[in-house]
Amino acid sequence: MIWGQKDERSRQGGIQKSSGDPGAQAGVVLLTEVEKLRKDAQHALPRTMEKYMSTCRLILCCNSTSKVIPTICHICLAICVPAPSIDDICSVLSSVCKKEGLALPSKLAHRLAEKSCRNLRKALLMCEACRVQQSPFTEDQEILETDWDILKRYWVYLRETANAIVSQQTPQRLLEVRGRLYELLTHCIPPEMIMKGLLSELLHNCDGQLKGEVAQMAAYYEHRLQLGSKAIYHLEAFVAKFMALYKKFMEDGLEGMVF
Repeated sequence: MIWGQKDERSRQGGIQKSSGDPGAQAGVVLLTEVEKLRKDAQHALPRTMEKYMSTCRLILCCNSTSKVIPTICHICLAICVPAPSIDDICSVLSSVCKKEGLALPSKLAHRLAEKSCRNLRKALLMCEACRVQQSPFTEDQEILETDWDILKRYWVYLRETANAIVSQQTPQRLLEVRGRLYELLTHCIPPEMIMKGLLSELLHNCDGQLKGEVAQMAAYYEHRLQLGSKAIYHLEAFVAKFMALYKKFMEDGLEGMVF
C-alpha cells in the first residue's frame, strides 16, 4: 500500500516467516505525516495493523488528528508530543555540528533555535545554510531565511483581508474577500494555513465575549474543510458566518449604547 506491490509482497513474506519463530522480535514501522495519506490508504491501515499485530508495531506521526479517520484514532494510543524547547534544539544543533567536525558558537545556536520557532527541521536547515554561507561559524553572522519565511508576505495579505472583513459586512465585500482567498489558494498556500492565519487576525478585532464563538466556529469549518474537496467553499462559509456574527454583535452593542 505504501511501498508498492513488489515491496509489499516481500514485506509480507518476511513478516510471515518471522511470525513462525517464537523468539523473533517485533518490527517497528514509523509513518510520518499520516494526516496527508489519502482516505483509501487510511482505511486500509487498520486492517494492516490488525493482520501483523503479533509481529509488527506501527508508530503514526501527525501534526493534527482532524485529517485522520476516527477508526485509526480509536485503535491507537494518542500521545501528544510537545515541540522541542530552545535548549533541546541548541543541544541537537551542537551535537550535529560536532559530528560534522564544526564548532558552533552557543550564541549562534540560540539564535537559530529562536528564529526556527522551535521547529527542529527548520533549525537544522538554517544551520546548514549558515555553514554554506560562511565557515567557520561566527556568533554574529547573518542567518539566511528559509523558503518558509517567504510566506510572511502572505500573512500581511491575510491581515489586510481580515481588516476588510471587519470594516464592512456586505455581499459585495464578501465577494471581494472570496477573490483574495482564491488568490492565496492559487499560490499553493495550504488552506489550513489560511484558516489559521485568518482566525488569528480576526480574533485581534474581537473582544473576550466573541472570541470563544469565533474560535468554535473556525474549528467547525476547519473540520469540514478536511472532509470536503473544495477549500474555497469552506473558507468562504467561515467568512460569511463571521460577518453575520460580527455584524449582529456590533448592532447589539450600538443598541445598548443608545438605550
